[in-house]
Amino acid sequence: NIHWKDRLLGQENFKQMRKAMVVSQLRTTEVSDPRVIAAMSHIPREDFVPAAQRSFAYADRGVQIGEGRALNPPLTTGRLLNVAHVTKDDNVLLIGAATGYTATVLAQLAGSVTAIEANASLAATAKKNLADVAGVTIETGDHADGWDKSAPYSVIVIDGLVDQIPQTLVDQLAPDGRIVAAIMNDGVSRLALGRTAGDHIGYQYFADCGGSPLPGFEKTKSFTF
Repeated sequence: NIHWKDRLLGQENFKQMRKAMVVSQLRTTEVSDPRVIAAMSHIPREDFVPAAQRSFAYADRGVQIGEGRALNPPLTTGRLLNVAHVTKDDNVLLIGAATGYTATVLAQLAGSVTAIEANASLAATAKKNLADVAGVTIETGDHADGWDKSAPYSVIVIDGLVDQIPQTLVDQLAPDGRIVAAIMNDGVSRLALGRTAGDHIGYQYFADCGGSPLPGFEKTKSFTF
């Protein structure tokens, strides 16, 4: 059944909303990679959110998808992918598959994508949504554990806001690999690009930008006496 809001909006209006997202959110904030823009212009984000949320699919904020989770704002995902510089030579690990939107975008950019989702219900939804998308594997597992069976990865994309990036994920990066994420830093959500050099990784914060919290990366609270 078509939701009543979809009857009011219609596919043409969704197309216009998607175009407006690209023009007002991506192009005005240094998302310049033409392949990222093309992919996000093409993928119908409204198909990856519950019916009651479809009218908010392209809003500049997280979109609730159930299970206590929300899709990252389009701007956050676009800026992370822009600096990741994903190509068809890349083997990508996506942390936080959610309902499969970013995995579908990455499928247009990468050679292969492994997407991890900790929530079994969301993982099942992602598998259904990506049933006809080649080059993507959806796995169920703890976000912070990654998926070492398909490592090493030249790119790791954490599609959500985290408190920290564990060494477990860094260890799954290939030499000269890169990792992108929104990290909570001094109480502010900041987008970061990490690059490996030998046994070390260095992070560069490049924008203050909101992200939707991704479970599994909480810092252990310290006790003071």
